[in-house]
Amino acid sequence: MRKKVTVVGGGFVGSTTAQRIVDLELADVVLTDILDGPPAGKALDMLESGPITRTDSRATGASTATGDYSATAGSDIVVITAGFPRKPGMSRDDLLKANYDVVKAVVEQIVKHSPKCIIIVVTNPLDAMAQAAFKVSGFPKNRVLGMAGVLDSARMSSFVATECKVSVENVHSFVLGGHGDDMVPIRSYTTVAGQPIEKLIAAKRLEEIETRTRNGGGEIVNLMKTSSYYAAGTAVYKMVEAYILDRKQVLPCAAYLDGEYGVKGLFAGVPVVIGAGGVERVVEIQLSAAEKTAFDSSVGHVRELVDAMDKVIAAGN
Repeated sequence: MRKKVTVVGGGFVGSTTAQRIVDLELADVVLTDILDGPPAGKALDMLESGPITRTDSRATGASTATGDYSATAGSDIVVITAGFPRKPGMSRDDLLKANYDVVKAVVEQIVKHSPKCIIIVVTNPLDAMAQAAFKVSGFPKNRVLGMAGVLDSARMSSFVATECKVSVENVHSFVLGGHGDDMVPIRSYTTVAGQPIEKLIAAKRLEEIETRTRNGGGEIVNLMKTSSYYAAGTAVYKMVEAYILDRKQVLPCAAYLDGEYGVKGLFAGVPVVIGAGGVERVVEIQLSAAEKTAFDSSVGHVRELVDAMDKVIAAGN
């Protein structure tokens, strides 16, 4: 029997995620949205593409406008993309209050209908929303994670590959810390065919690439007037694949840290092993002094967001 993946939020990111999973026959997918009609229509469209791609994965759509999440019951993975989108001139921080309420309501239903699932959070501000999902769900830390570093690292790898005129398959990058404008590209673990990046790209040009990586989301928002979705949906797919196929793959994700990297009780982007057990372990790599300082600063901003979110929660009680 195929695994079941629910994608909550039928917008661009959610529908791209669902399509990747169905096209590659990874699992059956339930696409949900508060709108009545579009999720069912998109799912039917995906289903009807199956004979063309020779894929037997099933896609179904369901509206949650009435709060009915019964169609999602028994999901192995629930991906949360629902929330208010980031718009031009808007920071991820601006989304905090509005999207907390969305994530809280979704997670309460997830716990009720799929108590054994893995939760992957995509809603921004991502690290804080992962923290919210963790608290609201009561799930163990290995079963809640956020999509962040896979996307951010892919952006850096694409820029490096273009600069060096090589295949993206030859580039390996890590971007860690919070999923925001102070994310941390890790030079010491960025390589091209095993060669350190600093030997291949001049320092000034490398700084420009790192800056573009940090601002990658904003660059797309300014061009499209909405958040990215092709790369973001594909990043989620890669995380789902690692879990379903028990790949034990090392991916940079927002994970709960319990002392690793000197951080306790907080979600932040770090390399983790993803397999059938969810986040099976956090991989601690040796950061340079400058990288550790930048990482600590980025994590400090995440903690500020979480503290602000806790105030929002307290104010609502």
